Amino acid sequence: MTSEILDAISGEVYGVWFLIGAALVFWMQAGFAMVETGFTRAKNAGNILMKNLMDFCIGTVVFILLGFGLLLGEDMVGLIGKPGFDIFTDYANFDWSNFVFNLVFCATTATIVSGAMAERTKFISYCVYSAIISAVIYPIEAHWTWGGGWLAQMGFHDFAGSNCIHMVGGICALIGAAILGPRIGKFVKGKDGKVEKVNAFPGHNLPIGCLGVFILWLGWYGFNGAAATTVSELGSIFVTTTIAPAVATVVAMIITWVKYGKPDVSMCLNASLAGLVAITAPCDVCDAFGAIVIGAVAGVLVVFGVWLLDYKLHIDDPVGAVAVHCLNGIWGTIAVGLFATDTAPAFARGIGDGVTYGANQIAAKGLFYGGGFKQLGIQFVGMGATILWTAVTITIAFLLIKKIFGLRVSEEEEIVGLDSCEHGLPSAYAGFSIVDVSNTMTMDVNENTDLGVADYDKASDTLKNAAVKVAEAPVTASPSGIYKVVIIAKLARFEILKKALNDLGVTGMTMNQVMGCGIQKGAGEMYRGVELDATLLPKVKVEVVVSKIPVSAVIEAAKKALYTGHIGDGKIFVYSVNKVVKVRTGEEDFAALQDVE
Repeated sequence: MTSEILDAISGEVYGVWFLIGAALVFWMQAGFAMVETGFTRAKNAGNILMKNLMDFCIGTVVFILLGFGLLLGEDMVGLIGKPGFDIFTDYANFDWSNFVFNLVFCATTATIVSGAMAERTKFISYCVYSAIISAVIYPIEAHWTWGGGWLAQMGFHDFAGSNCIHMVGGICALIGAAILGPRIGKFVKGKDGKVEKVNAFPGHNLPIGCLGVFILWLGWYGFNGAAATTVSELGSIFVTTTIAPAVATVVAMIITWVKYGKPDVSMCLNASLAGLVAITAPCDVCDAFGAIVIGAVAGVLVVFGVWLLDYKLHIDDPVGAVAVHCLNGIWGTIAVGLFATDTAPAFARGIGDGVTYGANQIAAKGLFYGGGFKQLGIQFVGMGATILWTAVTITIAFLLIKKIFGLRVSEEEEIVGLDSCEHGLPSAYAGFSIVDVSNTMTMDVNENTDLGVADYDKASDTLKNAAVKVAEAPVTASPSGIYKVVIIAKLARFEILKKALNDLGVTGMTMNQVMGCGIQKGAGEMYRGVELDATLLPKVKVEVVVSKIPVSAVIEAAKKALYTGHIGDGKIFVYSVNKVVKVRTGEEDFAALQDVE
C-alpha cells in the first residue's frame, strides 16, 4: 500500500513537472524573439516580434485542427497519426497535458525559420509557411519518432528534438533563405558576377540578444527535462544540458579569439544555443564526458557554419539559425549513436526489452561505449528520412507560396524597413533615433544603411530613389521658365554637391544648416490613434534658382553627387515659379519670386 501511494504521488508530481516544462518551453518563444530582434536591424524589430508572436498563435490554431492528430493520433502503418477532433467531441477524456506539451514544441520548429529569413520576407507569406510547418511538416515526421511511428519501432532515439525539431527547423531555414536570396548589400559582386566581399550587418541590440540566449537556456531545462520520470533522470539531464552549451561557448570564444584577434560576442551567443541544440537528442543517455565532447564539436560547428554560409554558399542568415539548428541538430542526432551509455539513469528505461521499442527508447549503446555501429546506423536512417521529408515538403511549400503570394518584399520596402511597410509602425523604438549620428553633427554612412551598390551608374532606379528622393517634381512646365530647387542633404556631401552644381553652370546657391526627419506631421503614421511626432536629425538645406539650365539636369546632378549607396543620402524638392517681378535698386537688378507652387 505504501509503495502504491508513493507511486501515485510520484506520478502526480511528475505530471505537474511535465506541465511546468511545457510552460518553460513556451517561455522560449520570448527568447527566440529577443535573439532574432537583437541580431537584426532596428527598422525590422517590430516585424520580428510579430512573427514570433504569430508562430505560436497560428501554430495553435492549425495544431488544434490538424497537427495534433497527425502527431499523436492512432498510428496508421507507422507513417502518420489518424486525424481526429477529440478536443471538441470528447473533451472530458482528452489528453490535455500531451496537447499543450507537443504544441509548444511544434511552435519552436516554426520559429527557427524566422531568423534565417528575417528582414526581407513578406508577412503574409511567413504566416502561410509557418502554418504549413505546424500543421503538416512537423507533426508527420515527429509522429515517426514520438507518436509510435516506424522510427520509434526500430529504436531511433531523439529524446527532446535535435532531429525532429532543430534539424527540421534548420533545414526549412536553409532552403527558405536560399530561395529568398540575401538582403540588399550583404554580398558585393564583381563584374564577373562572383561575390568579392561579404558585408557585416551587425545586430542593433546585442543586450536584447544576450537576454534572449539566457531565456532560451533557462527554457531548455524544460525542453530537455520535462519528459523525465525520476529525480535521477532529471538530474542527469540537467547536468548534460548545462555542460554542453558551456563547453561550446568556451570553444567558440577561443576559436574566434585566435581567428579574428578578439573574442566575438555574437558568435559566442550563437555557440551557447548550438551546444543546447546538440545535446537535445542525447541528453538523457549520455554522461558528462559525452556532453563535453558534444559541446566542443558544437562550438566548432557553429563558427564553421556561419563562415560556410557567408563565404562559400553565399546564403544570408541574419541570426545564424542554420549554423545553430541545422548543423548541430544533425550532430546531436549522430551523437546518440556515439555516446549513449548504460551508466545514464534513463538508459535502462530507454532500451526496453531489446526487441520492440517505443518513443524515447533506444536499441543499443553508442559506438564509443561498446555498442558497435547498431545505434549509429539507426540514427543515420532516421535522420536521412527526416531530412528527405522536410526538404521535399518545405521546398514545394516555398515555391507555391512564391508563385501565389510572392515570398520577398519589394526592394523599396526592404530598404525602408518591414516595420513601416508591413505593419504601419515607423519604429519599434518610439522616441529614439535609429540613424547613426556622429558627434560632429555629420551623418556618417554605415553598413546598416548600405544599399549594396555604391556606384551611381550601376545602381537601379529603386536604389537611387531610396538614397536620394525627389519629393516634388514639376508636372507641367513653369510659365516663367524658372524653377526653385531645394536639396536636403548630409553636411558631409555639401562640397561634392556644390562642385557638381557649379560644373553644371549653377553659380549661386544658399546653404543653411537645418534639422530634418523622414517622419513629418501630416504623414499619417499613428500609434494607438495618436499621430507620431518627428525625430529631428542634423542636415543641410541648399537652395538654387535655375532658368536656362534644365531642371532635370540639376536633379540628376544632385542625385549623383549625393548618392553613396546608403539610405538617407538626400531629398530633393522642385517648385515651379509662376511670376517674376523686376526690382531696380541702384546698380543691381533683383528678381523677386512670387506665387511659387
